[in-house]
Amino acid sequence: MDPLEIARWQFGITTVYHFMMVPLTLGLGAVVVVLHTMWVRTDDEKWLRMTKFWGKLYLVNFIMGVATGIVQEFQFGMAWSEYSRFVGDVFGAPLAMEGLLAFFVESTFLGLWIFGWRRLPKKLHLATLWLAVIGSWISAFFIIAANSWMQHPVGIEFVDGRPVMNDIWAVLGNNTAWAAYPHTLAGAVAVAGAFLLGISWYQLWRRRADGIDRVAENGHVIVGEAPEIPGRDAADHRVWLRSLRFGAVIAILGFGAVAVTGDIQAKLMYEQQPLKMAAAEAACYSGSDFSILSIGRLGSANCDDVTTIIRVPGLLSFLAKGDFTTVLPGINELVPQYQEQFGTHLPDDPKYGERAGSEIQYVPNLEVTYWGFRIMIGFGAIAALAAAVALWLTRKGTVPRSKGLMRLAVFGILAPFGANAAGWIFTEMGRQPFVVAPNPTGVDGVFMFTAAAVSPGVDGREIVFSLVALGLVYLVLMIVEVMLLARYVRAGVAGVMPERFASHDDEPTDPDAGGGAERDDVLAFAY
Repeated sequence: MDPLEIARWQFGITTVYHFMMVPLTLGLGAVVVVLHTMWVRTDDEKWLRMTKFWGKLYLVNFIMGVATGIVQEFQFGMAWSEYSRFVGDVFGAPLAMEGLLAFFVESTFLGLWIFGWRRLPKKLHLATLWLAVIGSWISAFFIIAANSWMQHPVGIEFVDGRPVMNDIWAVLGNNTAWAAYPHTLAGAVAVAGAFLLGISWYQLWRRRADGIDRVAENGHVIVGEAPEIPGRDAADHRVWLRSLRFGAVIAILGFGAVAVTGDIQAKLMYEQQPLKMAAAEAACYSGSDFSILSIGRLGSANCDDVTTIIRVPGLLSFLAKGDFTTVLPGINELVPQYQEQFGTHLPDDPKYGERAGSEIQYVPNLEVTYWGFRIMIGFGAIAALAAAVALWLTRKGTVPRSKGLMRLAVFGILAPFGANAAGWIFTEMGRQPFVVAPNPTGVDGVFMFTAAAVSPGVDGREIVFSLVALGLVYLVLMIVEVMLLARYVRAGVAGVMPERFASHDDEPTDPDAGGGAERDDVLAFAY
């Protein structure tokens, strides 16, 4: 068993799984802040219900994200110790800032928000959520800064064969990080928008399927109530309709921001990692055309096996340089440049294991980079288009009664998740064979081949064992999260505000003033 390949699979699986939680936490946190702020400003019951419902789902996802994220950092020591030794002087700084500063703020104030219902003044309680969400966004920046240093090493000097940080501000001000950060946040907002849209569509469809809401002859909704079903009142309709349309709008805005920031990032990537972008376009030969569809032999990194079926003249040049005429170097031109600069074969060194002395494959996996790039764009565009259609279909106050459309809206939640995951895979796989990619204008010698990064003290069977163990744990966590989310989604607002709907004979509880059945159960909101 090859420990390097298994370790790469392990890191890829666990990272992609964890990354499914990250954009939802970042995006949904911002949404809940807006909803909570609107409730404090207006004292409108609708905003309170929205805050409680979406806040509960936000908490479930946040907790699962923390549980799965811890494993990521342990892997650096377990499977990637040589990598950790090489980059430790630099990589550790932003990670430490993330843990000691950003995550501390995020988790502390999120706890105050959970326990603060009916315990803190309304505005102070709102401030705790703002600080928690700001902490999560700062946390994301430190993680991206660390990752961006692997894509584009800056702020270092080369001492005894290792990079040593000499300018923390250069590391935090890395233009790669500042291009990737808004792109990531925009993707997170798009995820949150689709999440709101799909779940709200389901709730509005249930109201129609239960006969609560009807449609008049002019097509406008006639909002009804079902006293026998907790929470199915007129305010409930306003909650879901507002959530759906709000989600659709931010999904569209999020995709627009993704497109703009993605264009900036792509132009920068053409300068810093031209071979990654050439592989993403299957651009084997120098030119300016953009490939709409290329096919090739599976598993082959040879350009002779790639055929471009549909291409748009000049578009690749426009995306990379902002004009339609610049000729960009293709894979066949770039590979000899890499070979001249970094060698044709791995050094005959024991740290490369069985790969010592073997030929270096500078071209990343063409299938993964090419289709990962297109899945990222395609799924994002589909989600934005679906959001625009949803805005049109719900303009008269409710959703169509079609069960098929409801299922499509719910499954559509996965589209921006898929776009985010594909983008992450493209970014990481595209820099191979480097785990630390060379900076074309940086310090000579600061790069690391992935083949030298794996821990020498572990063998393939041990990593397989940890892969299976972590896979089982993650599978259980996924089942738990899906069950929890499904449970609270089905329960609707009544499931997160039991004090309002437990009994029609009870006096309604004022959540701000305190009192009622929930008064002594401060964790009722978190459970």
